[in-house]
Amino acid sequence: MNNTYTTKKQSKTSSSEQIKQMVIAAVFIALTYVFTAFVNVRLPFGGNGGLIHLGNIPLFIGAILFGRKTGALAGGIGMAMFDVLSGWTLWAPFTLITVGLMGYVVGAVTEKKHGFVWNLTAMLMALGIKIIGYYIAEGIIAGNWIVPVYSIPGNIIQVGTAIVVVLLVAGQLEKAARKLV
Repeated sequence: MNNTYTTKKQSKTSSSEQIKQMVIAAVFIALTYVFTAFVNVRLPFGGNGGLIHLGNIPLFIGAILFGRKTGALAGGIGMAMFDVLSGWTLWAPFTLITVGLMGYVVGAVTEKKHGFVWNLTAMLMALGIKIIGYYIAEGIIAGNWIVPVYSIPGNIIQVGTAIVVVLLVAGQLEKAARKLV
């Protein structure tokens, strides 16, 4: 009898934990979308110009605090949802993959290694993924491999800004998140 109770209790805890993880992922998906959609500046140069936004901040924070699954979901879904809802629909599949991979990598690195240097390393890896992923995407969309070069500075500014902000707050947020989990 006691064994059955333990199994039910473990099942309940597992279900409760899954719900908690889904809620956290949903919150970071929403934050990534909002910070992308409502805190942005369209760049006036290059082929497509690009967009500088703050959506990478909640993406990176979610990945650092809650791991690769949250990072991948927040980045991929949050920013692809922005593309679909803002008229950049053609970009959505590329965003889903590229930014989902960015979140996954940041989360995977920081799940195993903690601290300023590892957070920075993970986000710099994400910057590389962004530059390569969007270079390929824009090359395919534009049908030209020169035009995407003009978007690289915007990608660097966008992710670089997020890196600075996240590095300033990540340590304190990690301490607070440990209390929640």
